[in-house]
Amino acid sequence: MTLITLTKLDICSSSNKMSETHPEKTKASRFRLVTRVLKGALKLFLRSQVSDIQDLEIDIQANDRQILSGTIPKLSIFANRAVYQGLHLTSIQLTAENIRVDISSVLKGQPLRLLEVIPVTGRLILEESDLNASLTSALLSTALNDALIKLLPEFSPNSKIIIWKKVILDKNQLILFANQDTDSEAMLQSPLKIGIGLELLSSNQLKLTLVDHPFNESISSELEKEHYFDLGCDVEIEDLAITPEKLICYGQINVNP
Repeated sequence: MTLITLTKLDICSSSNKMSETHPEKTKASRFRLVTRVLKGALKLFLRSQVSDIQDLEIDIQANDRQILSGTIPKLSIFANRAVYQGLHLTSIQLTAENIRVDISSVLKGQPLRLLEVIPVTGRLILEESDLNASLTSALLSTALNDALIKLLPEFSPNSKIIIWKKVILDKNQLILFANQDTDSEAMLQSPLKIGIGLELLSSNQLKLTLVDHPFNESISSELEKEHYFDLGCDVEIEDLAITPEKLICYGQINVNP
């Protein structure tokens, strides 16, 4: 925040010195500085959303007048090895159009603030190693626990802690290994093996199917092996592909102010 404020002061001081002799150069220089300030604010905002990130590139496609009015016709973001709330994301490519921001607050050194909902399209890649590194995150472990209880109610009455040990990516399915308790003897036992198939039924609905589990004899019908997961109205998935060692997702999500 301090860096952004100083940059604003630099804009004022440098423009006063140059305006007397080179008004056109002064104007162009001012616009370039505003663009750099906006890009710096965007990077600061994005880095504040993650605990770690390896590479981050931002491409702002806007002319001087648009930037000064707080409008960005197109913005592209490329990131590698980002960690968001414990989720290890291998690669992210995002594109947003017609973005409106409060440019005056940015130039005052204040955090970036969106003025409208932004539909963001993109591609997300998760490699198997990063998915395994994410098993301890609350977001992923809670989602897996909820799916497991829906598909295998046998886990629910015991209310035991489920420790996710490993995940293997196969064609359109996840092969999960878990211990059902933190007891030392239980941890020494072989982990339970659970196979869950994933199918995209619509842009915001997933179908989860049990394909391998330790309670085969207790599930009598095919319907009991299925669960439908609603992604919500702010998410639209165009394509979801799970291959050995990699998960790839294309879609759109609404970013709210």
